[in-house]
Amino acid sequence: MDLNTLRPALGSTKDRKRIGRGTGSGHGKTATKGHKGQKARSGGSIKAGFEGGQMPLQRRLPKRGFTPLERVEYAVVNLSQLDIFEAGAEVDATALAAKGLIKGTNGLVKILGNGDITKSLKVTANKFSQSAKEKIVAAGGSVEEKA
Repeated sequence: MDLNTLRPALGSTKDRKRIGRGTGSGHGKTATKGHKGQKARSGGSIKAGFEGGQMPLQRRLPKRGFTPLERVEYAVVNLSQLDIFEAGAEVDATALAAKGLIKGTNGLVKILGNGDITKSLKVTANKFSQSAKEKIVAAGGSVEEKA
C-alpha cells in the first residue's frame, strides 16, 4: 500500500454541486435560481426584515424604555432573612454571600425592614431603610453604613 493509492471509503464523500455548467449536469440553464425576478439577478438579495416596501414591523412598533447609565443596583436583603446568623455576628456582603442570601453582585447591599429581627447583630451594608435601622438598633444590634 502506498500513499498515492489511498482513497476514501465508497460513499463517504460527496461531489460538489457545480451549478451553471450546462444542461447535462441537471443544474444548467437557470443555475437553480428559477426564472427571472430579483432573486435570480446578480447581487439580488432582500435584506432581513424587508416587507416589499411596506413599513417593516420593527419600524411600526413603538420604542419603549431605556437603561439609565447612572443606575445603581443593590442586592436586597430583608430583616427576616438575617435570623440565620448567630447573636453578635458581623453581617456584611461576604457573610451574606456565604449564606446564599445574595448572589455574586457588584457587592452593593441594601437592608430592608420587612420582618422582625430577634438577635443583636452588627450589620454593615451600603444602604438601610429607616425601619430596618430602627429594628436592628431596637434588637440591641448596630448599623454601619459604608459608602
